[in-house]
Amino acid sequence: MIFLNEQKNKNFEKHLQEYLNYLSVEKGLSENTILSYQRDIEQFNNYFAKKDSQSYQDIKTNNITNFLLYLKKKNILSSSIARKLVAIKGMFKFLTMENTITSNPTEIIESPKIGAKLPRYLTFLEVEKLLNQPDSNTIIGIRDKAMLETLYATGVRVSELISIDVRNINLDVGFVKVLGKGSKERIIPIGKTAIKHLKEYIKEPRIILIKSKPYYANILFITIRGKIFTRQGFWKIIKHYAQKARLSKDVSPHILRHSFATHLLSNDADLRIVQELLGHTDISTTQIYTHINKERMKEVHKRYHPRG
Repeated sequence: MIFLNEQKNKNFEKHLQEYLNYLSVEKGLSENTILSYQRDIEQFNNYFAKKDSQSYQDIKTNNITNFLLYLKKKNILSSSIARKLVAIKGMFKFLTMENTITSNPTEIIESPKIGAKLPRYLTFLEVEKLLNQPDSNTIIGIRDKAMLETLYATGVRVSELISIDVRNINLDVGFVKVLGKGSKERIIPIGKTAIKHLKEYIKEPRIILIKSKPYYANILFITIRGKIFTRQGFWKIIKHYAQKARLSKDVSPHILRHSFATHLLSNDADLRIVQELLGHTDISTTQIYTHINKERMKEVHKRYHPRG
């Protein structure tokens, strides 16, 4: 879509791209879902670029309400308006979380009741194939193997993974401390396989990587340029290995988090423990993974029961 004012276009487009990256890397949404969000928010941006708004900071609750009324006058289906509002609310929640705006104008706008989708996850075999892709004969391969093993072993968010402080990891005891949403700390067990690969990475490859930029010496995982990973940077790495493994699913960092939770509950882990490991404040957020197991049971029953 073409904006009437080039500077407004740049202001809105910059934050839109950051949000789309977040949806892909952090939330693990599919490409089609992200494209749908992009179209809805571009329509929203185009509407406000024609107004006096120079940035998202200028947009208030009544402005968003007027936009929804504008859509209704154009005879847009109620279900489509509801979908657009979900995208808009998500965008403003992200901007508030990133401190791009000081307050969220969509907080008091009631969200439509839309059924939650079951999160996508990998099977045990698919995870195994993915984790076996890095070349353990190279510095980068050793690092990537350690990152993937740590991600699956702990179920942390990608933003938590890339910001792990080396001083907050105890490989002798087998625990890592991460800083989650709302600056809440939690301590998570790692597991012997991830510990093995972390020790191999820390012993030599990490030392080589931090030589060029010693002021990043406290960060556990370092890029080839000696810098901190971005969410998008790690997303590209996991995509690369998913392609090498020839996985048919759309793999993202978040899908390993979903797999972590699903596999724990498949092996009868306590729901409250999984909630604590994931850093969910509300147990209902964790309960969605129990639905996956119910769907799986129904599938197995249908396939194998003589009267299924």
